[in-house]
Amino acid sequence: MKFSSFLISLTIVCSACAQQQKENDITLEGDPKNYTTEIVVPDLQIPWGMVWLPDGSMLITEKSGELIHFKNGNKVSIGNVPEVYNRNQGGLLDIELHPKYKENGWLYITYSSKEGAEKGGNTALIRAKLNNNQLTNIEKLYKGTPNTTKGHHFGSRIEFDNKGYLYFSIGDRGNRDVNPQDITRDGGKIYRLNDDGSIPKDNPFVTKNGAKKAIFSYGHRNPQGMAIHPNGTIWVHEHGPKGGDEINPIIKGANYGWPVITYGINYSGTSITDITKKEGMEQPLYYWVPSIAPSGMDFITSDIYPQWKNNLLVGSLVFQYLELVELIEDKVTGRKKLLEGIGRVRNVRQGPDGFIYVAVENKGIVKIIPN
Repeated sequence: MKFSSFLISLTIVCSACAQQQKENDITLEGDPKNYTTEIVVPDLQIPWGMVWLPDGSMLITEKSGELIHFKNGNKVSIGNVPEVYNRNQGGLLDIELHPKYKENGWLYITYSSKEGAEKGGNTALIRAKLNNNQLTNIEKLYKGTPNTTKGHHFGSRIEFDNKGYLYFSIGDRGNRDVNPQDITRDGGKIYRLNDDGSIPKDNPFVTKNGAKKAIFSYGHRNPQGMAIHPNGTIWVHEHGPKGGDEINPIIKGANYGWPVITYGINYSGTSITDITKKEGMEQPLYYWVPSIAPSGMDFITSDIYPQWKNNLLVGSLVFQYLELVELIEDKVTGRKKLLEGIGRVRNVRQGPDGFIYVAVENKGIVKIIPN
């Protein structure tokens, strides 16, 4: 293609994306400052996952590979944590409790694992029990293949739905042209398992020859946010390229389009694709242009925050704030900036006490307290 023709083509693509974004654009309002904050867990580097045990103490994953038990103001490092492939975006990732944790003691962890014949790593899911500050009864439930030395797009978040199914994400592992659209390969997928790692009989591709039976949806780029909607559906958000971060309610067997369709472009400014819509591929509920680099998300169901209730919280890594995404049913109606300038927000969760907790890189866990 001649350079002049390339420029014309790129201009058309960018103009179309700009028009789409204009239709999608909702003004980001300033911080209402109707709250104060308190650092409840200080001095953390990259706190990726956090969860509360029944006694109110916390388990926190540090990307470097440390699992921390925070109780009564003290941090204890948990032993026997699997070795992580700590490179770039890889490391110790998310953590979640079984819905019946009080009865069975199972906790679930995703991390980048070097296990396998190839060099590098890929995302793995384990379950384990916690005894005397040690992980015990460790069981590998899933391991993405193949390994690669690329250091980006591992995902990963974990969530249970109301029926007890376990969902987790693996990013495209930097192989966008192959992994996301191929259901015989790992990467760029949302997976669904039974709590013991077995495959649910009604997963969408269980009868498809050669398919990865655990896949629930595909065509994703790098989902680093996952939460259960109050209506019981699983929602994720994912990093786009330069522009095109997305929020997606997850539909069984659906194709979310990456990289065939996207509202983003390459970091160099060149086009990835000349289309943003295609039959058989899902449109995002909402997308950000420019990218906010979303990480962590949760729905607010607590009465502690009456003005925010039933809305969605999303962390921004690049702009260093917490975004309140206002919803009416399944439509985004407004956006508000919270905790402006606090630092790179890695995760956000509503605790069992109803308060909102935000994990901030090089700071710690911050609690939001309404005025």
